[in-house]
Amino acid sequence: MANVAGKTVIVTGGGGGIGGATCRLFAAQGAKVAVFDMNIEAAGEVATAIEAAGGTAAAFECDITNRAAVDATVAATEAKLGLVDILVNNAGWDVFKPFVKSAPAEWEKLIAINLIGALHMHHAVLPGMMERKYGRIVNVASDAARVGSSGEAVYAACKGGLLALSKTLAREHARHGITVNVICPGPTDTALLAGVAEGAANPAKLIEAFTRAIPLGRLGQPEDLARAIVFFGSDDASFITGQVLSVSGGLTMNG
Repeated sequence: MANVAGKTVIVTGGGGGIGGATCRLFAAQGAKVAVFDMNIEAAGEVATAIEAAGGTAAAFECDITNRAAVDATVAATEAKLGLVDILVNNAGWDVFKPFVKSAPAEWEKLIAINLIGALHMHHAVLPGMMERKYGRIVNVASDAARVGSSGEAVYAACKGGLLALSKTLAREHARHGITVNVICPGPTDTALLAGVAEGAANPAKLIEAFTRAIPLGRLGQPEDLARAIVFFGSDDASFITGQVLSVSGGLTMNG
């Protein structure tokens, strides 16, 4: 059992597959969960399910690309659930196409959601964590950042930036009792993957190829990622910081 009871956690993209599973697992372990999502209906469904199961959660509509919205939503979270102890930067977006066929408008959206949004979230919660000498930050990147992924050049670049940011912040804030770690999913059975596949010439063939490439022989499930995220967010991982963990069924093996 992860040691997160009584902690307040923000999960961005909390209405989605990995985010929803993460919210539910944190709540099951006794955390108070702020479900951040652009889709307030999806966030509300997750929060309602948590409360129906006896947990504590609240849904918040938040555009993480908008700094003023981030600041306001973090303040609303702290007013409702308490000061933020744990931040999970999970929100993401992708488009699957060769780089030379991509457009600058797509780059801007990819960078805004996958990198700038995470910068906003870190910048909003770190001062409070520093003051309290406590914090757990878990960033959800991608194995595309570690080994590259055809058709995902800008997405991989953003996630690579998130890895570098995480390691730097881990160094800067270790003295404040704040840990910063990264989870790198491989292909995971979520709406995001389905959306990426739809952009391919043959979506079913792409999913089959992803599955064949995974040594354990299946796509990841949201719960696979949630267990690793909650561990890094807990005090069980209090002596771990600046680390990157692939949760990808062996797709990438980094020694």
